[in-house]
Amino acid sequence: MFKKILSKLKKDEDKKEEQKLEEIIEAEEIVEDDEVNGEHYIGEDLAEEDLIGEEWQAADSIEEKESPVEIQQAGEEIPEKSGFFARLKEGLTKTRQGIADKVDQVLKTYKKVDDELFEEIEEILITSDVGINTTMKIIEKLKVEAKEKKITEASELKGLLKEILIEILDFGDAHQLGIQPAPAILLIVGVNGVGKTTSIGKIAHRIKSQGKKVLLAAGDTFRAAAIDQLEIWGNRVGVDVIKHQEGADPAAVLFDAIQSAKARKIDVLICDTAGRLHNKKNLMNELGKVSKVLEKEYGDATKDILLVLDATTGQNAIQQAKTFKEVVDINGIILTKLDGTAKGGVVLAISSELNVPVKLIGVGEGMNDLQVFEPRAFVNALFGDDV
Repeated sequence: MFKKILSKLKKDEDKKEEQKLEEIIEAEEIVEDDEVNGEHYIGEDLAEEDLIGEEWQAADSIEEKESPVEIQQAGEEIPEKSGFFARLKEGLTKTRQGIADKVDQVLKTYKKVDDELFEEIEEILITSDVGINTTMKIIEKLKVEAKEKKITEASELKGLLKEILIEILDFGDAHQLGIQPAPAILLIVGVNGVGKTTSIGKIAHRIKSQGKKVLLAAGDTFRAAAIDQLEIWGNRVGVDVIKHQEGADPAAVLFDAIQSAKARKIDVLICDTAGRLHNKKNLMNELGKVSKVLEKEYGDATKDILLVLDATTGQNAIQQAKTFKEVVDINGIILTKLDGTAKGGVVLAISSELNVPVKLIGVGEGMNDLQVFEPRAFVNALFGDDV
C-alpha cells in the first residue's frame, strides 16, 4: 500500500514540475513580448537581485561618501572559518526547522528502531524537497547500515543519518571554483529571477579579495536592465565590465571580453549569459555560439560552467537543471536564497539526481553570504552541531 502511495506522489510531483516549468516558459515569453514592444520589463530578477533591498539602501548611503574602489577597500573582509560557520548556521535556520528539528523530535518520540520510525523520517525528507528518489535512497541505506551496525536505539540513528547525507553531498575537491591555474573563466547560466547577477557580483568580490584580477562580461544582452545591474555590481566591488548595447550578440560580448582579459592579464573572467528557457533550440544556439568563441579564443583557460538555481523553487530547480544539462556541460551549481526556505532538502536532491556538485550557496543578503559549499559543515550546521 505504501509503495502505491509513493508511486502516486511521484506522478503528482512530476506533473507539478512540468506545470511549474511551463509557467516559467510563459513568463519568459511575456518578458520578451514586452521588450519587443519597447517596454522595459523590471520583474522579480531586478527587484530581488540588486535595486530595492535593504542591502542596496545601505550601499547607496555608503556610495554617497565613497568611490567604488574605496568601498571595496573599506568593505567586508572574508571572515574566519568560524565566522563562515556562524553565518551558515544562521542562514540554515528555516531548513533546520524543516528537517533536522523534526528528525530530532521523531528520534525522541521513538525509543526503538522499527519500520514506523523509518517511515516518519521518510515523510520528513519528502516534505522538505529532498525528492522521492533521493529519499528512498537515503532510507534504504539507513536501514542497511543500521542493521549492519546493530543499532537498536532510535537516538543512535542521528549520527548515521548525518554521515549518509554527507556522503551524498560530497564530491571532494570538485566543490572548489575552477579558477586555478590562471587565466580562468566562469560562465554563469540560469533563468531570470534566480539571483544570477547578484551571485556574479559576490563571486567577483570573493575572488578579488583573494588578490586576483577580475573582469566581468555582460553577456545577458536580452533582458532589460541586466547590463545596468551588472555595472552596478562592478562599480560596487571595483571591477570593470565589458558590455555592448542591449540586444547585442552575447558571443560578440564574450569575444571582446576575452581579448580584454588577455591584454590586461586578468586572472578570472566572469561571464553572465541570457537567462531564457522559452525555447531549448534558441538557448542551445546562444550557448553554442558562446562555447565556440570560448574554445577558439580562450581554449587554454581553466573553465567552470556554473548553473544558478533558486532554492525556494524546490523541485522546480531540479527541472531547470535537467533542461540546462541537455544544452550545456554544467560542472557546478550555485544555490541561492537557501536562507529563505524551510525546504532546503533540495540540496540533497540536486547532488543525488544530477550528479553535479554544489559549489556555492547563498545564505543571506550580505556580500559574504555566498559561501563555498562544504558538505560536512553544511550537515553539521543543518543539525545545529559544531564544525
